[in-house]
Amino acid sequence: MGRKILLDKINIPGIKTYEVYRENGGYKSVEKALTMQPDDITEEVKASGLRGRGGAGFPVGMKWSFIDKKSGKPRHLVCNADESEPGTFKDRFLMEYIPHLLIEGMITSSFALGANLSYIYIRGEYMWIYKILEKAIKEAYAAGWLGKNIKGSGFDLDLYVHVGAGAYICGEETALIESLEGKRGNPRIKPPFPAISGLWANPTVVNNVESIAAVPWIVMNGGAEYAKIGLERSTGTKLISASGHIKNPGVYEIEMGITVEEFMNSDEYCGGMIDDRPLKALVPGGSSVPILPAHLIYKTAAGTDRLMTYESLSDGGFATGSMLGSGGFIVYNDTTCIVRNTWNFSRFYHHESCGQCTPCREGTGWLEKILWRIENGQGRDEDIDLLWNIQSKIEGNTICPLGDAASWPVAAAIRHFREEFEYHVRFPEKIKDRNHYENEPFEKVRHLIGKQTV
Repeated sequence: MGRKILLDKINIPGIKTYEVYRENGGYKSVEKALTMQPDDITEEVKASGLRGRGGAGFPVGMKWSFIDKKSGKPRHLVCNADESEPGTFKDRFLMEYIPHLLIEGMITSSFALGANLSYIYIRGEYMWIYKILEKAIKEAYAAGWLGKNIKGSGFDLDLYVHVGAGAYICGEETALIESLEGKRGNPRIKPPFPAISGLWANPTVVNNVESIAAVPWIVMNGGAEYAKIGLERSTGTKLISASGHIKNPGVYEIEMGITVEEFMNSDEYCGGMIDDRPLKALVPGGSSVPILPAHLIYKTAAGTDRLMTYESLSDGGFATGSMLGSGGFIVYNDTTCIVRNTWNFSRFYHHESCGQCTPCREGTGWLEKILWRIENGQGRDEDIDLLWNIQSKIEGNTICPLGDAASWPVAAAIRHFREEFEYHVRFPEKIKDRNHYENEPFEKVRHLIGKQTV
């Protein structure tokens, strides 16, 4: 049984309420933080090695240290709760079942940053969670943890929840800030970075829900203790949103460094493949990261065990690796059509592109159209290379990473499953049935690719 930091109290009856949360050690990190120097808290977070849990994996303490404290401008902490990555639902789980953990983390982190006005930016589809957070914030105000002169410390903090309009692009920190200011959620060109000029041109730090929720434990136990958990630069624990063709889908907290095979097959976690069908592919970090074929899931290309860490999942680069990303762990068995799955992802990214950058605005549309054509039996031999060409023109040529998020899944699907694309083009009559691989998995028809077709 792995160590739990974020979910250790999740099953306590009534933990959602302030009274029960406080009885079980809640808000003690705020009490301790208020006796410390703010910069000392930042140093503890740096020592912990905690990396941003929203997907980028940038060290949290280092990000905090960049905030401008010399200009005299007000500072802000913004929690990114716009959990929009397909396949990812771990932040929702935290906010729904133990909301005071996030609020405690917001208070402690705001004190460390010298922020007196902070926000939780939540996606519009999470309205029921918005109500849960609003209730918990009212309880925190009533108990004296928010407002003026918190617990006689002289520190003031007001905390608000802002509901977005359900745009994936607002998961990007500068687009989130634009939306929070009441503007259209378009990403900003950087520099300046938010740490210098963010919300209302004030120094701002934007962190993910899971990242902020880890801060109370680090303050109470020390950064060095947190760093002992995990492996090398992948310290601490990580929430994983597991879904797909597995027996036990759900949210799991793992110690960084366990093997992918253990996470996939142990009864403590995913429990193995549903119906015991063969494992075909895995998206380890949400829809935007490269898909891995079966032979690269449990072992790296070098033959070492694939681990649940930032470094191991990216081992081999995009040629043979992927990314931990946001921890959206999507498992596919042999009935999955990779072409349809890739088209579905592309359809999402085309819909969610803000349209600011031409390569993304136009390119995502072409990716969707061509993939739809292939999936619906109208593909041409040159379409596969055309897809490759288009995605390569998008990657690295946009203001924000949405362009990369749209191109990487297409590139990886072609890289590892090109024969499936060729099968769709050459045998359109065989893929007309939406469930064509359920009765006839690709491994049974792979031999047809080598045959000449009329």
